[in-house]
Amino acid sequence: MTTPPPAGATDRPASPLAVFIAFSLLALQGFGGVLAVAQRELVDRRNWLSRAEFVELYAVAQLLPGPNVVNLSLMIGDRYFGWRGALAAIGGMLLAPLLVVLALAASYQQLAQYPAVAGALRGMGAVAAGLILTMALKMLATLRGNVLGPALCTALGLVTLAAIAVLRMPLAWVVIGLGLSGWGLARWRIALLDARRARSRKDDESC
Repeated sequence: MTTPPPAGATDRPASPLAVFIAFSLLALQGFGGVLAVAQRELVDRRNWLSRAEFVELYAVAQLLPGPNVVNLSLMIGDRYFGWRGALAAIGGMLLAPLLVVLALAASYQQLAQYPAVAGALRGMGAVAAGLILTMALKMLATLRGNVLGPALCTALGLVTLAAIAVLRMPLAWVVIGLGLSGWGLARWRIALLDARRARSRKDDESC
């Protein structure tokens, strides 16, 4: 049984085959990382998700074990076509890259000695970093409606950056520690908002 399309998205894949093709093309573009390409393809180009929904799903994918984008593809496929969509999405994410990696691994020893190949790989790394930075800037707009508010979101982001880039802490500990901190702060803010709404209703009823 499939679930209805997410709110905010105006389009949806036509079939599990469309999901497989989309994620295959997405995976083949992901030199150095698929996340930035996934945001562009699924949000900007295909409009299967809104930016806010992409951020929410990616946050869940980040907390689950395994590759983040594979987790993301699994959830998106399941959202539209259930287990068939999930299998189609994972198949698209893994099949084509597996064939490419096997071919490159077989020929790497012969090609790695050429300076042009080494330079091309370094160039791909720079492009991947630029794509991720661009995606992060686009996603900043979604924080306006976040329950934590811009100040707490900025503080969590800066602490995360310092923990990884400056303190060199393991990513797993950063995700668990700051993820739980963000969850706790969100619950606290939601409780405050609920209490304010309850007081406002009482004041209206008393009047």
